[in-house]
Amino acid sequence: MILRAEHLSHRYETEYVIEDVSLYLKQEEIVSLLGVSGVGKTTLFHVLSGLVNPTEGHIWLKEEEITGQAGHISYMLQKDMLLPYFTILDNIAMPKKLKGASKKEARAEAEGLLEEFGLKGCGSQYPAQLSGGMRQRAALLRTYLFAKEVALLDEPFSALDAITKSEMHSWYRKVMERIRLSTIFITHDIDEAILLSDRIYIMAGKPGRIRAELSVNAPKTRTSDYALTGEFLEYKKKILELLKHPC
Repeated sequence: MILRAEHLSHRYETEYVIEDVSLYLKQEEIVSLLGVSGVGKTTLFHVLSGLVNPTEGHIWLKEEEITGQAGHISYMLQKDMLLPYFTILDNIAMPKKLKGASKKEARAEAEGLLEEFGLKGCGSQYPAQLSGGMRQRAALLRTYLFAKEVALLDEPFSALDAITKSEMHSWYRKVMERIRLSTIFITHDIDEAILLSDRIYIMAGKPGRIRAELSVNAPKTRTSDYALTGEFLEYKKKILELLKHPC
């Protein structure tokens, strides 16, 4: 177990947004957080990443308590947030520079990972010159360089068209296995959650709580054809029922 959160609650003034949320993440696991808009998923990510100190509860990275401490966990927002006047290489290298590495060191480490992330030959280009999928790859590599153990991804593929999204799903699982990054990602897309996840947390209610946990016992490598199987449809039916009638 690499990340553990217990009994997290957070309120703004007198209103709780999340309440009594407990979850965990294993090494090299992909976990999705699934729920309707407004249920507190992004607030939970703010708390897990250390951007917000929870009103109640505790968070551990391995055996170290990191509650309210930023800098231990990577956090990638829904938009790629690449700086338009920086090259792709300088965008990617930014986290290392912010942590004190020289420009030369930061660029060298970023450049060494471009091919791994499918960005070979793109380092000298600018964000406007890349497709949406390539920009997301660059944003994910930048996130990885910030902290290489755990990443929180907030709807990383939601802005992509259906074909590009399908390609990114296949690429994402393969690269996660190679770089051994443990991830939790927010999604509203049930199909995406089933295709990518080892486990799925269902979040519901106001304030938001974890209402159910579902393990996806499917092959690690899943193609888009998996969405046509009876097993996939059974998982989807179960998730729809849990969303409709959260326990």
